[in-house]
Amino acid sequence: MSKFVKHYFMKQLEKVPAVVLLEDGTFFYGYAAGKIGTTFGEICFNTGMTGYQEVFTDPSYFGQILVTTNVHIGNYGIYELESESNKVQIAGLITRNYTNAYSRPMADGPIQDYLIQHGLVAITDIDTRAIVRHIRSKGAMNAVISSETLDLEVLKAKLKAVPSMEGLELASKVSTQQAYELGEADAPLRVAVLDYGAKRNILRSLAERGCLLRVFPHNSSVADIMAFKPNGIMLSNGPGDPAVMPAEIKVIQEILQQDIPVFGICLGHQLLASAVGVKTFKMHHGHRGINHPVKNLLTGKSEITSQNHGFGVDPDSVRSNEQLEITHLNLNDDTIEGIRLKNKKAFSVQYHPEACPGPHDSRYLFDDFIKLMQA
Repeated sequence: MSKFVKHYFMKQLEKVPAVVLLEDGTFFYGYAAGKIGTTFGEICFNTGMTGYQEVFTDPSYFGQILVTTNVHIGNYGIYELESESNKVQIAGLITRNYTNAYSRPMADGPIQDYLIQHGLVAITDIDTRAIVRHIRSKGAMNAVISSETLDLEVLKAKLKAVPSMEGLELASKVSTQQAYELGEADAPLRVAVLDYGAKRNILRSLAERGCLLRVFPHNSSVADIMAFKPNGIMLSNGPGDPAVMPAEIKVIQEILQQDIPVFGICLGHQLLASAVGVKTFKMHHGHRGINHPVKNLLTGKSEITSQNHGFGVDPDSVRSNEQLEITHLNLNDDTIEGIRLKNKKAFSVQYHPEACPGPHDSRYLFDDFIKLMQA
């Protein structure tokens, strides 16, 4: 019997009771998935219909308990090449229907084996529609999933000790500890990537366009970065609150004095804005999905984008800053999705042009960065 047929007809997982408890006292009962245990984090939801593995391994999700609004999770298995980092980054998982039977012959294995391998605590058979409506109404908050105890009072006491995402620095938890290189040694362009939690497809998107990359730890000095003699600087995505990263912001300020092309994505966008005096803020419940409409104000065209962020740049602060031009706006809520510096070769976007998962509408931004370096 083939691996595919074996797992398609394999028996259902044993039903172990579990509970998810939110900071405001709301709770939902379900059954354990993944590792048996207890986990804490800020609860959030992603509206994407596909790409669960890419989402699980996105470092920007570090420290968060993820609710998947798509009903079926696990149905096409796990394929290692679709990971966006070397491990599962989410703190916990909440699903409606979780299946160990998968339909994709090229898959490496079932989701249950994968989550246990990475030590992830999850819960299934949850009314995810109800929990998402609650988050949209009450806002993001801390939560706990447990398949070890159903005692709500015990879990409430432990949950009180979990720090808020606001004011939490997390880039250091997911950044590389040692600089490394990617791409052809004789590539015509050299890009220094400041790794605050970079997704693999950001690196691939640059390497595919003829760049030699050197990926630097989040706390690298300007001297170390410039010793690479880069043609451009990439400020990567990542988790946590940008307002508590003064050292990284100072480095970006010094980089801007070098008059070298800079491209920021997600957290990199927030840090670039912070470097020129813009305030950031904690969003009510964030943007996470692969169908968010954004308007490019430079071209007048709209694009469907992949997003994952719980912080943003303050619109009033951006509009009052004479150094900045707004380039992209979110068509759902008018939040700032893109900026560029008027007197520097620097621009950034709040969303994820590299996608994975998501549409390819915004990949032209990597081409724009290449042209800026070539010029």
